[in-house]
Amino acid sequence: MTQTNLTYEQYLPTKVLFGAGQLNNLSKQSLPGKKALIIISNGKSTRAKGYLDRTEQQLHLAGIETSVYDGVSPNPTIKNVTDGAEAARKFGADFLVALGGGSVMDCTKGIAMLAPNEGELWDYVPAGVGTGKGKSLSKAPLPLIAITTTAGTGSEVDYSGVITNEETNEKGFISDLRLFPIISIVDPELMLSVPAKFTAYQGFDALFHSVECYISKGANLDSDMRAREAIRNVTEFLPRAISDGNDIEARTRVAFANTLSGEVMTISMTTSEHSMEHALSAYHPSLPHGAGLIMISKAYFSHFIKNHACDDRFIDMARLMGRPLADRPEEFIDALVDLQKACGVDNLKMSDYGITPDEFATFAQNAREVMGMLFTFDRIDLTPEDVVSIYTESYK
Repeated sequence: MTQTNLTYEQYLPTKVLFGAGQLNNLSKQSLPGKKALIIISNGKSTRAKGYLDRTEQQLHLAGIETSVYDGVSPNPTIKNVTDGAEAARKFGADFLVALGGGSVMDCTKGIAMLAPNEGELWDYVPAGVGTGKGKSLSKAPLPLIAITTTAGTGSEVDYSGVITNEETNEKGFISDLRLFPIISIVDPELMLSVPAKFTAYQGFDALFHSVECYISKGANLDSDMRAREAIRNVTEFLPRAISDGNDIEARTRVAFANTLSGEVMTISMTTSEHSMEHALSAYHPSLPHGAGLIMISKAYFSHFIKNHACDDRFIDMARLMGRPLADRPEEFIDALVDLQKACGVDNLKMSDYGITPDEFATFAQNAREVMGMLFTFDRIDLTPEDVVSIYTESYK
């Protein structure tokens, strides 16, 4: 039987308002300042769906002055953070409101760090994460509130973010316990308009956060408990949310799984699957993170199963994913493939995003150099050749 850690550290300071209609309660909260910079993506949906207006109205009801920064791209970049930090300084913001998906929340964390501090964001990326300089913040980050409009990254309840350095093709992470949102609103009503394709990509990102943490060396009693429930909810309700975007129960359950998975990542740690995908989308930023994870997932987890990394844990997950009589680890792969088919994402192709096999060795090197820490949480060691083999087996 695979041992789980019997000790763990848990620090989950975010106040979460969860459930349909919770955005309407923002004005009733104790807010951390008087001038809020609202940060949204560079797309149109946040404005078109009225989410920005509703957020501004709630903040104004609480006596908060607001301004908007709308420069966040799908894979947020250093420039997005730098421009947002300048907007925060110019407005005199004393707190930030992230209104959007994982990209917006990650970028907001970068802005929170950079706005009160000198230098460039990469100064504060941890040493050993690619070219990160590992400097400490001289001033505390701005406090932030997260209002998530997607169910995928769990960023509303964690203290890290992923930012792209376009010059070096690095997706590096920033991390500071003071980046935990003060308040997070998880309102499934804000997710009803997410297209089916992106609902699937985001849902699988949430799934893999918990799957990876469950097979990770960092797994423990608390993370196991949350991961199991997240895996069960994604498997049962994601196909429904994709089939009918207005199914509020399905949206709520997937959002619940996502928030659980975000908590799991603060208590355990994901594995090298995330390092490998970040390398793909660092070089091909049009590739959605969740889509990249789906592409490599079958070959990735099959490698661990073939090498008997933790057979009992894969059997557990197969049972959680609708195979109650599972007694072989390979049945996890069967359940995973069935879920991908049910969600219409079983035939994603790297080639559709311009990825070519001659890049795989570069991706493998990037995965280790930028987010190599995640490889240390694998229960079996992956060689560079193994990583290239997984990419190769995943290629279409």
